[in-house]
Amino acid sequence: MKDIQLGGMISTVVTPFDANDEVDHELLRGEVKYLLEQGVTAICACGSTGEGQTLSLEESAAICATVVQEVAGRVPVIGGVIQNSTAQARRYSLALKDAGVDALQVTPVHYVFAPSPQETVAHYREIGEATDLPIVLYNVVPWALVPVETIELLREVPQVVAVKQSGGDIHLLADLLHRMRDRFTILAALDDLHYPAFVMGAHGALAAIPTVTPRLSVELWEAVQAGDHATALALHERILTVWRAIDAPNLPATLKAALELQGRSPGLPRRPFQPAGEAERTRIKAALQKAGLID
Repeated sequence: MKDIQLGGMISTVVTPFDANDEVDHELLRGEVKYLLEQGVTAICACGSTGEGQTLSLEESAAICATVVQEVAGRVPVIGGVIQNSTAQARRYSLALKDAGVDALQVTPVHYVFAPSPQETVAHYREIGEATDLPIVLYNVVPWALVPVETIELLREVPQVVAVKQSGGDIHLLADLLHRMRDRFTILAALDDLHYPAFVMGAHGALAAIPTVTPRLSVELWEAVQAGDHATALALHERILTVWRAIDAPNLPATLKAALELQGRSPGLPRRPFQPAGEAERTRIKAALQKAGLID
């Protein structure tokens, strides 16, 4: 299994779609270049920000191959897998391994029916044994959050090296840090709560907001590590302003609008989502101006 470091400020990357709802790999390369220039410590493709739940196996593998090629070993590349059976998650994971990713980010099964703790462990064990890649448990789905007790059982799966805690629950993050920070890398995906998460001892973040505010997010992480809490709090407030403006059910559209308003080229959201409307763009533009990210 690869020995890689998955801490610090890890950014997701959008998947740009064109007018035909196809992936635009040239725009994807541009986004990867931009994020690398801002100092992120790793890049995750095909996650929620990358609309991974909409992607075919072939699309996911091609996107990850493009990101791996563009990154060229400068930082780790994490490939996202959002599937609802062990068989499908295994197939996607093997395809992303062939594409050259350094690690996987894998959601639990999250359809109507809930697997038992033992079934969840077996799910990750099978993927881990098949790929022998480091796995980040992507604990994101609000109605299917993996509880601490089940995550403790995952200690026995050596490929599971990290937990990305999202789902809006800082209490679960606190419990994970309290009970398992020595076994797992704990990554915060609470986009409006990175500052307190870092203060509590999270090993970093893997989230949507650094896609929009990569430099500010990197500086926030560095400020907390340096003990400069005045700077960290000021950065938190600027980032929070932007997150509140884009946090919406059509996040793929609002997030891409925020990138476009900064002069970036994120492409279109995947249908059925349409680009953000004028009222949304006006709100986002005001937030970006307030945060000092655009004039």
